[in-house]
Amino acid sequence: MRNLLVLVSDEHQSGLMGCAGHPFVSTPHLDRLATRSVRFSNAYTPSPICVPARAAFASGRYVHQTGHWDNASPYTGTPRGWGHQLQDAGIPVESIGKLHYRDPRDPSGFDRLHIPMMVQDGVGMVWASIRHEDERLQAPGRMLGADIGAGESTYTRYDAAVTARTVDWLREAADRPQGWCLYVGLVAPHFPLVCPKPFYDLYDGMDLPDPKLHPDTGYQRHPWVEKQNAMMDTETRFTDAAERRRAFVAYYGLVSWLDHNIGQIVTALEEAGLAEDTTVIYSSDHGDNVGARGLWGKSNMYEESVAVPMLMADPALAPGVCDTPVSLLDLAAGIPAHFGLTPDASMVGAPLAQVATGNAPADRVVFSEYHAAGAVRGAFMLRKGRYKLIHYVGFEDELFDREDDPEETRNLAGDPACQRVLAEMTAALRQICDPAEVDRRAHEDQRAMVDRYGGLGAVCEMGPKGATPPPQLSG
Repeated sequence: MRNLLVLVSDEHQSGLMGCAGHPFVSTPHLDRLATRSVRFSNAYTPSPICVPARAAFASGRYVHQTGHWDNASPYTGTPRGWGHQLQDAGIPVESIGKLHYRDPRDPSGFDRLHIPMMVQDGVGMVWASIRHEDERLQAPGRMLGADIGAGESTYTRYDAAVTARTVDWLREAADRPQGWCLYVGLVAPHFPLVCPKPFYDLYDGMDLPDPKLHPDTGYQRHPWVEKQNAMMDTETRFTDAAERRRAFVAYYGLVSWLDHNIGQIVTALEEAGLAEDTTVIYSSDHGDNVGARGLWGKSNMYEESVAVPMLMADPALAPGVCDTPVSLLDLAAGIPAHFGLTPDASMVGAPLAQVATGNAPADRVVFSEYHAAGAVRGAFMLRKGRYKLIHYVGFEDELFDREDDPEETRNLAGDPACQRVLAEMTAALRQICDPAEVDRRAHEDQRAMVDRYGGLGAVCEMGPKGATPPPQLSG
């Protein structure tokens, strides 16, 4: 029985890898991994924000099925997921690093958790779960962090500790019986945008390109996006143009810092003599806008935010590129399947290896949704074939042809020639859920949660004001 090593980063824009064709972001270790991997070029998150995405991935179910709507609704081990299936089958399964679940004592599907990063106090950002436009709060601080530039942060120190513990674990695993699963959660390139200097310096002297579709050039953001971004508008919170440039440099540097840590982990796997007996999968929980459309962070359905990198290095699979759309939910279903188990019937994905070998329709549907910070109403994404639909409850749709317009610059929803496609995509969306009903239920659940914690005034002080703090590290 082959081992399985699952590496998941946080907020890595899918196109920012050399193997994905990026012209200057340096990712030599991911590129090397890609040479023996299937790279899924159209991979997506079930929700472009941390906690809902991770709860969906853990359980293999859509967000509207789990009810983990936002960053104040962390996973508790219910519903059961792929980790529980492995435990039931007696397959060792452990985690190192970021999980963003509620509490390490919850039965979350791991035999052991090493230095786990959880939602702060098991509660999280309740203040960001206020969805009504006339009630919601402005982000109390700049989400990217107070300081931007070269240096060390609690996040970079945490990633170093996670990497070191993983290297040690793999060295010890050389003496373990085959058939284990190890999940590793790294936090880079998630903000704060503070990057170790050697990696910051890779980009500091570059003539960096301007991001696409900035409002200063005349681009008009969709009204839903405008309202969502108003809650934490990063572009207006840079002190000057120099600090804004440092934000780009730091994000690119953090991608290379992530790559460096993955390189250490994969090298440790090889040096332990485990490479031939271990399938390695790399992905991220969601992406980051990195200035596109004047947006930073995640929280929308454009490709920069909702798409994720995904590599699967398995000797049983021929290396190459798979263009069929996939989701983290396919990865979730693929974990028990890797060990010869039938994924739980409630999981909505298809095993990732099955898709990679062509045993899935090319026009299969991939779905994502967002009900969290800044969203006055729900947003839903459907990818099917070349087209991508973004449906906003109470707002006009967006429809993009990903083949002719990969940068998503032309909304085709109002084009008379595309009405048949729009109708087909809308029908496929409604086969998954009723968007208006899901939106109503999310609002009701979030309002009940706010009331449960004491109402609008009380929740203002609950949860972190920016990035979730990592656990205290010894030494």
